[in-house]
Amino acid sequence: MSHIIWARFGDVPNYVEPFAGSLAVLLGRPGTPKTETCNDLDGFICNAWRAIQYAPHEVAHYCDWPVSESDMHAKHHYLNAARAELTQRLEGNYEYFDAKLAGFWIWGACLWIGSGWCSEKGPWRVVDGLLKRGEGGGISRKLPHLGDAGRGVAKASLSGITRQLPHLENAGRGVAKASLSSNDALYEWMDNLSNRLRRVRIACGDWTRVLGPSVTFKHGMTGIFLDPPYGHSERDGDIYAHDTDVAQDVLAWCLENGANPLLRICLAGYDGEHNALEDMGWERVGWKANGGYGNKGKEGRGRENAARECLWFAPACLKPDAGLFGGLL
Repeated sequence: MSHIIWARFGDVPNYVEPFAGSLAVLLGRPGTPKTETCNDLDGFICNAWRAIQYAPHEVAHYCDWPVSESDMHAKHHYLNAARAELTQRLEGNYEYFDAKLAGFWIWGACLWIGSGWCSEKGPWRVVDGLLKRGEGGGISRKLPHLGDAGRGVAKASLSGITRQLPHLENAGRGVAKASLSSNDALYEWMDNLSNRLRRVRIACGDWTRVLGPSVTFKHGMTGIFLDPPYGHSERDGDIYAHDTDVAQDVLAWCLENGANPLLRICLAGYDGEHNALEDMGWERVGWKANGGYGNKGKEGRGRENAARECLWFAPACLKPDAGLFGGLL
């Protein structure tokens, strides 16, 4: 997906990703990084990137673990138990990070299928050291991802957990074509990722805080990738820790700001969610998501929705034949 987005953004001097997730699009940038800002409400993501910057080898140590369903559930509970104080600790000390939490979070994200990783919405909780089913406030249980020979982090990627290496040549010691089948390669990969993220500005809070003029078009032409949680009508209502219908608020922001000639905006969602943008000159581009439940079986909501994945591009975005630097002169 990232190559589709960068073809429409071009080599913008400023890039903002308000729903950071795994930073798949940022890490997929084909050109030299410039001013880059990411944000996410969840302290796990901020902690992961801070830990990767300061202690990449320690994070790699905790990532380096076999695919294990029992371990996935145990570490899932461990992460959720740490959630309450994590963001406060990150904001209370600029040097604070927890490499173990970062490694567990990355390892688990590579195994987890679909949404809901560390959501605190599942019925399973630890009581007296035993995982027991309750009435919520715990974790979900599911089979880990067993595709790609079931090798977890050894085949996974932090750039969207796409099971291929991210584009890291710009870090100066690229390993984009290397295999992660050995510990040495995993540690080298973390070093490269640390270098790539060194100058990325990371915010932790509400998505709207990084979309004001001072963060966006006052830096010049700005690419903005918006990937909010799917709207309530498109998903289960209890898979996110902070479950509000953010998708509708994002749509409203796009309708209000999409005509700005200095904003090259891309909004991700399902066909039908944001089609109102097309009346304002936005272009809808379909693409099919791979992996996860979307490829399981011949029928079902996951497979149907995989074919509904769309990207909406604001009028200021480039056309496919404009080239990487088109429209910036």
